[in-house]
Parts: sequence; C-alpha cells; structure tokens
Amino acid sequence: MNRNLWLLAAAQGLFLTNNVVFIAINGLVGLSLAPLGWMATLPVMGYVVGGALSTPLVARTQAAFGRQGSFQIGLLVALGSALLCWWAAMDQNFWLLVAATVIAGYYSANGQLYRFAAAELATPEFREKAVSLVLAGGLVGAVLGPNLASRTRNLLDVPFAGAYLALAVVALVSMVIMAFLKFPPLPPKKAGADTGRPLSVIMKQPVFIVAAAGAALGYGVMNLLMAATPLAMQVCGFEFDDAALVLEWHVIGMFAPGFFTGHLIKRFGVLTIMGVGVLLNIACIAIALSGVDLHQFLIALFLLGVGWNFLFTGSTTLSLQAYRPEEKDRAQAAINFFVFAVMALTSFASGALVTTQGWALLNIGSLLPVALTGVALVWLAWLRRQHQNAA
Repeated sequence: MNRNLWLLAAAQGLFLTNNVVFIAINGLVGLSLAPLGWMATLPVMGYVVGGALSTPLVARTQAAFGRQGSFQIGLLVALGSALLCWWAAMDQNFWLLVAATVIAGYYSANGQLYRFAAAELATPEFREKAVSLVLAGGLVGAVLGPNLASRTRNLLDVPFAGAYLALAVVALVSMVIMAFLKFPPLPPKKAGADTGRPLSVIMKQPVFIVAAAGAALGYGVMNLLMAATPLAMQVCGFEFDDAALVLEWHVIGMFAPGFFTGHLIKRFGVLTIMGVGVLLNIACIAIALSGVDLHQFLIALFLLGVGWNFLFTGSTTLSLQAYRPEEKDRAQAAINFFVFAVMALTSFASGALVTTQGWALLNIGSLLPVALTGVALVWLAWLRRQHQNAA
C-alpha cells in the first residue's frame, strides 16, 4: 500500500474516532439536557442531518478546491464544532448542542468521501483493496473512540465536556496528516468539455440503485441499533464503561474486515459479499432479541459491524461501475445524500423507539430495511443473469 493510502487510512481512523465519540456520548448528553426524554438522540440526528444538508455544498467545494482543499475545510469545521459542543455542554444548553452537531455534519459529509478518494489513489486493479484498506483505518476509531470518551468523561466538572475538547485536538492532528497527502490534480476545465450524463440518467441505472440502497439501508440499520445501544444499556443498568466496550467491539467489527473484504469481493463477487452482510445483520437481530446480558449486546453489535462492512464496502465498490470520472462528484454526492437521509431518520427513530417502545421492538422494526436490502441484491443479480443469457 502506498504512502498516501496509509495517510488516508490514518485520516479515516481519526474521522471514525470523532464519529464513535459522538455516538457514545451525544445521546447521553442529550438525555441529560433534553426537555423530553424522546429528544435524547436529537444531537445524534443533528450530526446526520448536517451531513445531508452539507452534501451539495461539499460536492461544490470538492470540484472547486480538489480533495485536499475540501477535506481541510471539513477539518476546520470539525475543530470549530467540537469547541461549540464543549461550550454547549458547559452552558447546559441543549439546543446549542443540537446546532453544533448540525454544523459538525459538514465534516461528516467530507469524511464520507475518504473511501472514494482511496480508489483514486490506487491503480485500477487495486481499487477494491484500496477502498477496503482505507476503511480498515477505522480500527483506530474503534480503539481510540470509546477509550477517549471513557477517559475524558470526568475530565471537567460537566460530564463529557472534556471529550468534546479532546475531539478538537483530534481535528488538529487530522489537519496535519491531511497536509502531507498528495491527491491526483484536478483535470483542467476545458470549454465545451464533456461533463458526463445528467444525474437523473445515472440514478436510473440498476447498479446505481442497488449501490445506493445497499449503502443507505446498510448504514441505516447499523445506525438505528448502534445509536440506541448506549441508551438501551443504561436502561438495563449497565455502566458507561460497559457501553464503551460494546461500541469498541462494534467498531472493530466494522473495520477489521477491511483487511480482507476487498480480497473477498475480488474472489466471490460484490453481490455475494453484500448478501453475506445481509445475513450477518439478521444474525445480529436474532441475538439481540435473545436477551439483554452484556455478552448478547457485545456479540450482536460485533456482527452488526461486520455486516455493515460487507454491505458498505460492497456498495462503494459496486457504485464505481455506475459513473464515469467526470461524473464522480455528483454521483458520489447523491449516494452520500441517500446515506445521510436514512441515517437522519434512524438517528431520531432510535432514541424515540428505544425510550418509548423498548430494545426488542427496535430490533424487530430493523428487519424491514434488512429485507429490502436483500430484495435489491436479488433483483440486480437476476437482471445480470438475464443480460448474460440474452448475450
């Protein structure tokens, strides 16, 4: 793996550190500050909604300033929003916390493009492995995120305020790493140059539909259950350190397979690996419904993480078949918009459902998007077989 991919993997790891800390603490801080209990995950939802709203803007900054310039702007926003979250926690201001997480969504929208940038830093025959290996950089977040949240929980008088200050430091470190990355230069814009097909045409392709559905629904199910876990475990009487342990193994499950998912896709095909991801999600739900002991939370969330990896890495790889180089900014922005839209819905639903309906019903409800993902994969496999038979 070349030097740039290692640096991008490190940036991915710190991006996931930010995300894991947000998931671990935003719902709990929200619960302590919210006027009503069902509003607890609004700060989690705010981060996702901010990402969705920022997607078109990020697409424009990517086109105007290139990968590195846009990524650095995102990290500046990460620094500022982390400090704003710290201020909101110290001031006990719930709505300021929500606003700060919405602003932080701009960083998230940029960070979601790291995986696409990985493909551009590798030769065509190494693209699947490059995407997979950069996503594996999230292992840094798996270990650093929960431990950072746990160790800085009581750093200041207000619980978790110190964690937000720690995220500001993480953003500064990421900016230094990003400064050493070398991305391919933007192609010169020529008058009358082909800008590719309209987005409406790109989005009508079955391969795009399934790639977007796999990414959005896979992320949605993962987010629905992951965001609710700290709240569900608190209701069940577990300490925060127990929830941090479960989240740590969940994120390990999300990114440890990155060292071999690309190889599996090469060997068995992208749709097969995505199908295994669907089966792992079903296994996660079955274990979660079997009880609420610590080992059941841990195993269920670990399987959820591995299932997400297979679906998300597979969807990213599949999406590369849906657009040409000159179409990448709008195609990638569209996929990320769908991801953020579904995540926004599930972020809100996770808090509302787990605090009003309970952990079991939340898991039962997640079977619907899992089933829809499976149907989409079968549909694309059928279309491809029909095309092969016709040829």
